[in-house]
Amino acid sequence: MGMLNERTERVLYAVVQSYISTNEPVGSRFITKAYSFNLSPATIRNIMADLEESGFLLQPHTSAGRVPTDRGYRFYVDHMARQKEAEDRFLKSFILRLEATREDLDGLLEAAARTLSEHSRYLGLAAPMKSGKTTLNRIELFIYRGNYIAVMLLTDEGLIKHKLIRMGQELTPRTLRRISEYLNQEFSGYTIDEIRFKLIREMSREKALCDILISKAVQICREALSFPAGDIYISGFSDFIGLPDFSDRIREIAGAIEDKHFMLKLLEQVGSESEDVPSVVIGSENPVKEMRDLSMVVSAFKQGGKTAGTVGVIGPTRMDYTKAIVMVQTAARFITEALAR
Repeated sequence: MGMLNERTERVLYAVVQSYISTNEPVGSRFITKAYSFNLSPATIRNIMADLEESGFLLQPHTSAGRVPTDRGYRFYVDHMARQKEAEDRFLKSFILRLEATREDLDGLLEAAARTLSEHSRYLGLAAPMKSGKTTLNRIELFIYRGNYIAVMLLTDEGLIKHKLIRMGQELTPRTLRRISEYLNQEFSGYTIDEIRFKLIREMSREKALCDILISKAVQICREALSFPAGDIYISGFSDFIGLPDFSDRIREIAGAIEDKHFMLKLLEQVGSESEDVPSVVIGSENPVKEMRDLSMVVSAFKQGGKTAGTVGVIGPTRMDYTKAIVMVQTAARFITEALAR
C-alpha cells in the first residue's frame, strides 16, 4: 500500500492516539464520538477495515475494537507533529535537575536517566560511549600510599579516567617517571582498543625482554585499561515492569534489561544511527527478540563534535511517542551543552 489518503491518515492517527491513552482496543463508535470527522460510523468502520487489511491495525480476537500494529505506530511516528509547547514544564524541571550535576559526566548521566524515567513513566537510560573508541592523549602515574599507583588517562576529548592499581613492590618516583615516559611515547594518539591490541603483542614479546622496566610498564598499562565495559544507567525499572502491557512476559523482559552488556550493545546499535533527531525503534523493528514488544527512543549526545554516548527511554509499543521524542532530544542537547562548557 502506498500513501494513505488524508481521511485514512486521520483515522489511523486517531486510533493510535486513542490506544496510547486508553490501552483498550478502539472501535469505530469511539472514534466517531471522540473525533469530529463528520464521517458516519459506517464509513469509519470501512476505513478501519481497510487499515487492518493493509497491516496498520489489528483486531484482537476477543474484541470488536482494533489496535495499532508496529507498522501503524511507525506511520504515526513518521508523520506526527513535533509538539514543542507541550513540554515546557518537563524542560524546566529537567534542566534544573541536570544543572546541579553539570561538572561530572557520571552524575549527569545518572540524573538524566532518572529524570527521563520519572517524567515518562518508562525506563530511562543513559550510557557513555565505550571507552575503547576514545583516543589516549597521555597517561600520568603517581605514587599513592606506598605500593599503590594512581593512574590518570587523559583522552583527546578531554575526559579523564582514574584508576588505582596495587603494585607488588614499591617503585621509586624516578622509575615511575621513566615508565610513564615510555607509555606516552609508545601509546599516545592510539585508541584504547588499539592499545589493548598492542599490549597483547608486547606481552608475547615481553618473555624475550629482559627489561624489567618495560615489563612493569606493560603490566601497569594493562591494568589501567581494564575499565568495566562502559557503564549504563537504567532508571524506573519497577514502574516500568508494573505496566499492564508486560504482565505475561515480565521475566523475559526483566532478564534482558538487567543484562547490562546486552543493553549497551542495543544502545550502541540504535544510537549510532541517530544524528540530531532521536532514533525511534518500534516493536518488531528491534534488532533483538526479547525487545519485540517494546519501543525505544534514543538520541546521541556529543563532545568535541564526536558522539560521546546515548540517552533514551524504553517503553511499551503504545508509548506516548511525541512526549518521549521531545524529552530524549532535550536530554541529549542539554548533556551536549554541559560537556561543551
